[in-house]
Amino acid sequence: MEHCKLQIGCLIMLIYMAYTYVRECRGYKQKMEKTLFDELLSLGIASVILDGVTAYTVNHLETVNPVLNRILHALFLSSLDAVIFVLCLYMLLITGAYPQQKAGRVIIFAPFLVNIVVVLLSIGSLRYEIGSVTNYSMGVSAYTCFIMAATYLLFTIAAFFRRWNYIESHKRAGIFTYLFVMAVVTGFQMVFPEALITSIAVTVLILGVYMNLEDPAIKQLSCYHSETVMAFANLIENRDDSTGGHVKRTSMYVQLIAEELCDRGLYSNILTKDYITNLIKAAPMHDIGKISVPDAILQKPGKLTDEEFTIMKGHAPNGGRIIQETFKNLGNREYRKMAYEVARFHHEKWNGKGYPDGLNGKEIPLCARIMAVADVFDAVSEKRCYRDAMPLEKCFGIIEQGSGQDFDPIVAEVFLDIRDKVEAVHHSFVQG
Repeated sequence: MEHCKLQIGCLIMLIYMAYTYVRECRGYKQKMEKTLFDELLSLGIASVILDGVTAYTVNHLETVNPVLNRILHALFLSSLDAVIFVLCLYMLLITGAYPQQKAGRVIIFAPFLVNIVVVLLSIGSLRYEIGSVTNYSMGVSAYTCFIMAATYLLFTIAAFFRRWNYIESHKRAGIFTYLFVMAVVTGFQMVFPEALITSIAVTVLILGVYMNLEDPAIKQLSCYHSETVMAFANLIENRDDSTGGHVKRTSMYVQLIAEELCDRGLYSNILTKDYITNLIKAAPMHDIGKISVPDAILQKPGKLTDEEFTIMKGHAPNGGRIIQETFKNLGNREYRKMAYEVARFHHEKWNGKGYPDGLNGKEIPLCARIMAVADVFDAVSEKRCYRDAMPLEKCFGIIEQGSGQDFDPIVAEVFLDIRDKVEAVHHSFVQG
């Protein structure tokens, strides 16, 4: 046991964390987004177990069957490679950097597959060195494992910095820390193979991902916030006697537009991960100001008079004011600012003829320009108390005709380009 105390300690930490993770996941009835974390956690635990077992066997060569020893080392080296590989995939997926083209995916998978083959084919030549403190294994299998681990770790770090803006700001420091620790521990292990501290890198990796990205309690808290906002927005929406779904549909349209802009590298200086997350959460609040509009105007089946329309237009500035007063103590200033801009400016027009402030072009915040397209499209494509829904062809035509006049031409173009996705959202509500 003296040669695997470190691995036992790391294993206890990982098992306790896994227990907490499973317990919290089961404690929440709502299904959460599935990621690669489950696989990463399982591989990490297996790798630490095999690290401890091989640390024991390599120091008891006289009592351990040589074939069994090599099999255990092959499993350990393969599991370590798998942990680093899955970490790389995980980071690429959560930052949106995972290659869409087949050639790119081949480049990602090829080194891992080649290394596994080399490890298995050369495991017979593995040799055991006698160290001053502990024995350790060396050979082609170990060398290729080190090379692959270093390659994927460097690739992961490069992806992290390349997609810096697509990672929430409050998570960057934590992710950087555990990647840095992993790099240092891995480098130290490569230079001093006798150290046998690989389990530290794996444990830091798993704990870091869990605390920064996968803690179910934090995810659920965010979910509760979104559901509360959505419920409040739905209460306001139901006052105008609409057929329902406006808040959810517009939020989904906004998400589609923002993510497509991001994928195309448009407005890349603005569309960070924080920005898109806040925009999706703020979108349901765009019509919060309608709470100040009388029912007689909201539910009027005919055309509004000039005086009534003036009152209706007041929902935009009133919405901004309500958000400023209601959310003034909210810790997330960026979200509060986003919600204010979406509520106040989503009726501004690219040509300056909108309301309430007559802003034009890029004077209008990007979030409000995105919201404007989503809001108008949904308004004309759904039945209202004063008219029937328009055919989708005509609805897309309104967006096309308004490009450069009512709407940001780039946002409008992207919206039209993702027509199939927009129609899928629209039809899902019709069928539901």
